[in-house]
Amino acid sequence: MNIIGPDALVFGVDDVDACAQYLADYGLAPVGGGRFEALDGTAIVIARQDDAALPAPLGTASMLRKTIYGVADAAALAAIAEELGKDREVRRLPDGGIEARDDAGFTLGFQVTARRALDLPAEAINAPGAAPGRGVNVAAVDEDAVVRPRSLSHVVYFVPDAAKAEAFYTGRLGFRCTDRLLGAGPFLRPAGTRDHHTLFLIQTPPFMKGCEHFTFHMGGPTEVMQAGSRMVAKGYQSFWGPGRHKMGSNWFWYFNSPLGCHVEYDADMDLHDEQWTARSAPAGADASQLFLFQSREKWAPGGPPPGAAGGPPRG
Repeated sequence: MNIIGPDALVFGVDDVDACAQYLADYGLAPVGGGRFEALDGTAIVIARQDDAALPAPLGTASMLRKTIYGVADAAALAAIAEELGKDREVRRLPDGGIEARDDAGFTLGFQVTARRALDLPAEAINAPGAAPGRGVNVAAVDEDAVVRPRSLSHVVYFVPDAAKAEAFYTGRLGFRCTDRLLGAGPFLRPAGTRDHHTLFLIQTPPFMKGCEHFTFHMGGPTEVMQAGSRMVAKGYQSFWGPGRHKMGSNWFWYFNSPLGCHVEYDADMDLHDEQWTARSAPAGADASQLFLFQSREKWAPGGPPPGAAGGPPRG
């Protein structure tokens, strides 16, 4: 089943205006109808939580209502409909897509992908021993650079039974486990992408079921840092990061959000194929982050020498 990855996430929220402002500040483009898009057309969609057009809520505090996966073609869509139709209702939608629920109760949509192909440069570096990545007189730092998310990367679910949820995605939809955090759950990727993961499952008590976070790919670590710094400057609260993960190798920076979940920036994720052997490690800080940066407002002493006019007295 040639599933590429998430095309869109749909949320039913209690403060549409705050969520719309947040998504715009995050860097997604509002295109109407509560839809906020990345450069490739992947998106977050918001509506009032009482909007009758939304799928039913999960029965917890989670605001996520639907995960829409993009597939390669109509044949993949038909194969998914046939497989899921063996034991559950599959709704045919007016736009040609289909909708069903997974074994944990999350509503899933599937459509021929709406992703637009991107032709953009990756972040370039200069390093001794290698040909220059940037030309002479090309500065890497531009304080006024426009920094926008490129593509919806992955979503993370809190689930009451991670083994059951994993069996559904691997056994019914063709996902593969790329790595595993013992005590938490698996990182999963579908057949149509080499990204380390588009779905991560974390075992939690049932009342926590829902979306823990989602993230979009950026053009490189500098964009993660620059976009995250701008979010902090706008008053949003940093939750975790910036840093770099071990499993997946992606750079990260997470923020609190009014969507009832965390929202991440990421960049430079590992790519895998069928030759990759999944690793496992106990869940914890050591397995989650290779390093974690801490910002410092004041990083060097200033002012005149001790004893000078205006300086501190000599001790």
